[in-house]
Amino acid sequence: MEPAYVLMHSPLVGPSTWAAVARRLPHAVVPSFLHLAVAQPPFWPLVADAVTAAAAALPPDAEVVLVAHSNAGRFVPVVVDALDRTVTACVFVDASLPARAGLTEGVSPALLEIARRKADGGPLPPWSQWWDQDEIAAMFPDAATMRAICDEQPRLPMAFFEQRIPVPDGWDDRRCAFLRFGAEDAKARDARDRGWPVAFLPGEHLHQVVDPDAVAEAIRKLSHSG
Repeated sequence: MEPAYVLMHSPLVGPSTWAAVARRLPHAVVPSFLHLAVAQPPFWPLVADAVTAAAAALPPDAEVVLVAHSNAGRFVPVVVDALDRTVTACVFVDASLPARAGLTEGVSPALLEIARRKADGGPLPPWSQWWDQDEIAAMFPDAATMRAICDEQPRLPMAFFEQRIPVPDGWDDRRCAFLRFGAEDAKARDARDRGWPVAFLPGEHLHQVVDPDAVAEAIRKLSHSG
């Protein structure tokens, strides 16, 4: 039986970023993390709980491939630890990698500094409003897709960006792989240094909404690589 796929979206955007890919993978589910916008810290148990609840809808004997995009990659170790299913592989799609041990910062230092500049005492503006709109538009196939995904974005509290996420031992005692959208970067080099297979697709950070066929096929290949 082919494994089921659990697609974790970045908490800075929403589950619709994975919708088209989910339709192309067997038994795929996309947990929503939109509720983090109104939650209190710690946030990482809520991410793990959301994935566990979504996985409960899968066939009872299905093994799982965890697929994480962007910032969701930082939560993969706690999700692996929380799931009561066999996780056969973890595929990081243009994603942040968790620390190898100890604690993972909630976001990169550069993004944390940007978030602090955007903070005004309340929830932060949606992620797409942090950047030049022409730069954001280049990530989408058309204006309608951009509007739908941007309308779904949460306004996260500053505490989300300042959190630290534990890294349970043994989470990577399984197949792990990295899919990079674009050229070689530090994350791809880090994944390769960890001994993971690394693949590339040309595109921007949200390429899964532009070419879901290619992204779904790359995920399937990486989840079965040696």
